[in-house]
Amino acid sequence: MMKSMMHVDSSFHSTLRRFHAGAVLICLIIWGMNTAIAQTTPFDLQGHRGARGLLPENTLPAFEKAIELGVTTLELDVGVSKDGSVVISHDRALNPEITRDASGAYITAPLLVNRLTMAELKTYDVGRINPESPYAKRFPDQQAIDATRMPALSTLFKRVEAIGAKKLRFNIETKISPEKHNDTVSPAVFARKLLDVVREHGMQSRATIQSFDWRTLQIIKELQKGHTKKVLTSCLTAQQPWGNIVLGADKAPRWTGSVSAADHPDVPSMVKAAGCDIWSPYFADISPALVKKSHELGLKVIPWTTNTEAEMTAVIEAGVDGLITDYPDRALPLLTRLGKTIR
Repeated sequence: MMKSMMHVDSSFHSTLRRFHAGAVLICLIIWGMNTAIAQTTPFDLQGHRGARGLLPENTLPAFEKAIELGVTTLELDVGVSKDGSVVISHDRALNPEITRDASGAYITAPLLVNRLTMAELKTYDVGRINPESPYAKRFPDQQAIDATRMPALSTLFKRVEAIGAKKLRFNIETKISPEKHNDTVSPAVFARKLLDVVREHGMQSRATIQSFDWRTLQIIKELQKGHTKKVLTSCLTAQQPWGNIVLGADKAPRWTGSVSAADHPDVPSMVKAAGCDIWSPYFADISPALVKKSHELGLKVIPWTTNTEAEMTAVIEAGVDGLITDYPDRALPLLTRLGKTIR
């Protein structure tokens, strides 16, 4: 009986040791898989207005520089001209800090994009910052390229195809404001014109449409119903005095379409309710907890606009899926050091 019990006890401990060894092995495998996933999950590096810190914003030279550096996405802004062309421009009106007329003089007052035809817009030179402007102090390293014109979105698409950048993506912002109705075409016309150009060039699977004015994003969602190829939508946010969201307020929302901040506990919940695929917050507004919440809701998080190593490091460590920067050349070595794979 004693021998039998000793045999059972020995067998039990042997089994227990094998179980523990197996459990440890499984844990190591899972840890290794998670580490590998963390190291190989593609990171989306977006060149803000091409590479604004290096070359004139929202121009073909800036976009080509960003591609050369190795960004995964070109971030850009668009408006609609008087004759219905979708033109690449950050502002609803031509910016006197960067715009010169045919005589070479900087314009003295903003000129609305929607009051000028595409041909008229191309008479302006946007290749050199006014050296006396605040903009020049912000971007002292931007190289001037005289005789640079504002491109149409279709021109950029054609150029990217000619270069052969088959995997390059586009993050396109609609520059429209619910507070300035006469500055642009209506949200419905804006959304339709933009989507038409994207479809014409077959870029649906490579394009994201973003906006602070969520009306255009919700219209895009409606226009895509029944289509198999669809663009993604990204809700831009800023919880700042100058921003588009104040939590606990906005019973009658202006910037956030049909979604009221008063009805939601946090911004990721608002973004999800709006139907967006991506949350694109001002970088100072995010936290690891909000990034985690976004991921739980099925949202990707791509903050704007991070230009210093400290800013980039902070958002990367918070767990974001990508970042937008004026300086892709600064971001690339940092991402390499942090073990991030650029898709």
